[in-house]
Amino acid sequence: MAADTSDADTDIDADADADADAMAHSALLIRARELWETLADAPVSFTSPSEPTGRAGATEASGRTGPTVVVSPTSALCPPSWAGIVVLGGAAIATAPTESAALVLRRALASVPVASLTRPEIVEAVLPVADVLGPATLAYLSSAEFRPASHPQGAAEPLTSTHPDVQGLLRSAEPGDLAESGMEEITSPAFVVREGTDVVAAAGYRAWPAETAHVCVLTHPQWRGRRLARHTSSAAVAHALAAGLLPQWRARPPASRRVARSLGFRELGSQLSIRLEVDTPGGTHG
Repeated sequence: MAADTSDADTDIDADADADADAMAHSALLIRARELWETLADAPVSFTSPSEPTGRAGATEASGRTGPTVVVSPTSALCPPSWAGIVVLGGAAIATAPTESAALVLRRALASVPVASLTRPEIVEAVLPVADVLGPATLAYLSSAEFRPASHPQGAAEPLTSTHPDVQGLLRSAEPGDLAESGMEEITSPAFVVREGTDVVAAAGYRAWPAETAHVCVLTHPQWRGRRLARHTSSAAVAHALAAGLLPQWRARPPASRRVARSLGFRELGSQLSIRLEVDTPGGTHG
């Protein structure tokens, strides 16, 4: 009678799936870190030469605290004159506009767990914070894990970003929604859905450094909740992947994060920008 090897085969399959998942995670994490190290516009790294760059848990398990802080007045991690913190895969970097601000960050954040570095209430408890932007979740996608969306209306229609119908949608949006969407800054075509002749949803992406496509999406308020964001952003993501780019989804609203996850994006980290009182007129200088 042949031995029952079904349990062993299941274990082997599970191990193989876990290894493949870890490899996919690691590949995305490496590219995401390269992007944000480039955006820091100063020599900085999430990892030391001896540190592995595997799944997030490998570094989180080490109990790491504090970010690697550098001075970079031209950093793109944050608005000008602000400080920026980015956490990816259990490690963090931060940029400060001045030496004095960098010193304040290093001292205050040295003992803060990496997982808490983009939580405003934690940062505000240890730093003289004048203003905060974020946190935003950072998610990335590989072509192998992309789950394209389908829609009864068929394929999204590509238009130039300056097309009058696209501009009509942008003009109809609330200023805060428009700024959050990033649609004014796309460098790709706009992929749109119409209701009659009106564009009611659109998505595209802005070309970022390190061959990255920063995905942007906007839906008219009256047409939300109908899966139009997923439909249009799926077309934009497909366009980016075909061009060999790394799609990035940066989001704060839970609904936006759900759209990204439905397309196959992996949430790898988060970003927080803070304006320190140390560098505001009349503030405390350390």
